[in-house]
Amino acid sequence: MRKLVTKLAALAALTAIATPAEAIENVYRPYLGINYAHTRANAKKLRPNYNSAVAVLGSVYNRYFGTEVFYQYAGKDDFRHQALKNTTFNAYGLDMLAYLPLGCKGRIAPLATAGIGQYTFKQKFTNGGHNDDHGWGYRFGAGLQYNIDDNWAVRAIARYIHTDKIHNYDHLTEYTAGLRYTF
Repeated sequence: MRKLVTKLAALAALTAIATPAEAIENVYRPYLGINYAHTRANAKKLRPNYNSAVAVLGSVYNRYFGTEVFYQYAGKDDFRHQALKNTTFNAYGLDMLAYLPLGCKGRIAPLATAGIGQYTFKQKFTNGGHNDDHGWGYRFGAGLQYNIDDNWAVRAIARYIHTDKIHNYDHLTEYTAGLRYTF
């Protein structure tokens, strides 16, 4: 009984100290975003480059943590490699983000991301045939976000995406720049 009372007293003391210090304040704030992404694929005997648009719907739970869902559509990478005419891909998935706000107002925030996405690659051949292949991509990235004000922010992220069970594609390297509006 004495140990329980001691533990409860310690917990009450820590709560009393942390409350005035404004420990992590949980505030749910949804946001919408749009990104430009340049993606380099490491594929079997090929190195396609894709330019794509990414739509993002996310939420910030506190100053240090957020999640977002994304949909990405890449334009065609046209090239003449033996029988292959062009390739394209689209993806959707979920990312978790960790922020580290710097400065008095926290306008600059380095960030780290980890997530998973479903990737679909489409290939068209010069003989008129086509091939679709899909699989999972495990996404890891780091970047920087600048909060212009309470609602608007710009962000740049570099990501490594390891693809799983996608024929001929080993991994992707992606560089994104985007704009966010937080409600």
